Amino acid sequence: MQTEGIIIHDSACSSINGKGYDFYIAKNGSIVPASSRTDKAYIHICLEGDFARSFSGSVPEVKEQIFLLSKLILRVSRLYDFSYERIFPHSRHCPGKYFPWAELVIWDNDRYH
Repeated sequence: MQTEGIIIHDSACSSINGKGYDFYIAKNGSIVPASSRTDKAYIHICLEGDFARSFSGSVPEVKEQIFLLSKLILRVSRLYDFSYERIFPHSRHCPGKYFPWAELVIWDNDRYH
């Protein structure tokens, strides 16, 4: 089965159905990969935090998470050969209403944006 896209989660999500994540982006900037794929159709990426409560784009840790997420999305989409535009929320409530979708800048060229 071909990978179809990426599902975004936050760590406050309670309904992952025991699957886990393929990548976890911590607030300290580390990216923790899973030992094996959790889903053949989608790559699941979780960001540490609760975007249902609030979002502060001025917090350096959150800015770094979003930057790393954009780079990871681009890299994974190239690796598994699908469009980097195929990014979806896990559910209506995850990653939360304050997730900064507008801050998620994915640029297909290797240059500063």
